Amino acid sequence: MVGIIEVAERAGVSTATVSRALNGKSHVSARAREKVLKAAQELGYVASSSAYTLATGRSKNIGVVMPYIDRWFFSAVLDGAVNALVNRGYDVTLYSLSGGQAARKRVFEDLVLRKRVDGVLTVAVKLSDSELSRLSELKKPIVGIGGPIPGARSISIDDEGAGRLATQHLISLGHTKIGLISGTPAMEMDFHQPYLRRTGYQEALLDANLDFHPAWVAEADFTTGGGYFAAKQMLGDPRSAPTAIYCASDEMGFGAIQAARDLGLRVPQDISVIAMDGHPMGEFYGLSTIDQNPHDQGAKGADMLVDILEAGDERLLENREQLTNWEIELVVRSSTARQATS
Repeated sequence: MVGIIEVAERAGVSTATVSRALNGKSHVSARAREKVLKAAQELGYVASSSAYTLATGRSKNIGVVMPYIDRWFFSAVLDGAVNALVNRGYDVTLYSLSGGQAARKRVFEDLVLRKRVDGVLTVAVKLSDSELSRLSELKKPIVGIGGPIPGARSISIDDEGAGRLATQHLISLGHTKIGLISGTPAMEMDFHQPYLRRTGYQEALLDANLDFHPAWVAEADFTTGGGYFAAKQMLGDPRSAPTAIYCASDEMGFGAIQAARDLGLRVPQDISVIAMDGHPMGEFYGLSTIDQNPHDQGAKGADMLVDILEAGDERLLENREQLTNWEIELVVRSSTARQATS
């Protein structure tokens, strides 16, 4: 079996240079790295993960923990994170918490006690003090995506500000009867995104001296089907229907557009719809949205974690509170327009 000695001889460099080049270390010249990679490819060299672990105490494996893996937002974050980690030579172990608290306990005990991962990337998971303490004791850095985590590095958007911006966009178009399709209490998860987005909606109405009408507020499960059902009930009675709707996710926005069309309403002439997330199907539907670019959030979180692991400073392995505010973008498409005048 080919080892790094043979690769070093073929490339004409030291074994230390081979090790640094193959492990993605920065202090290797581009020319030396190219020679090492070429020699390794020619010789069919495959790095031994067990040897690397014995030599460094690291596994080059990152644990990714999320509540769901079968929903678009989470799969988009995961795709961005995995691409970034693979590009930097890391493996990924995925943990889903869809099994509830029992599954959550098993996941974090497995992560900590079996020491399978070098660090942890969480998505919409707010660690408890005990969970964070276990990781910190073993110098397992964590980066969270989806909300601020006390005592840990995290990436978060302003969910309240996003709800406010979406509603302000509709107000700027002259709409005064604005509905909201928010998440259900069961969808609150750890960072209360539905509540925060609803709060932003209410604040925008208050700032514009507009009424908050209970009949214009509905709850759904962040799916297209849920948005469709909620919008159809809201728009079905022409005596009380709003002229615009803010949906707390793009998938619910797709459902709202379809419900309006099935009721014979034109989008945006009769009803304007804006949502949130940045789903790739948004362009197909012409959906105006608040884009939070979850794919790039995943990549950013992964890069932050690897940078910590490869900095060569043991002090950085200690978890510390550091919030990275992620920018959101208003993307205006054809689903919103000025309110038609009588």
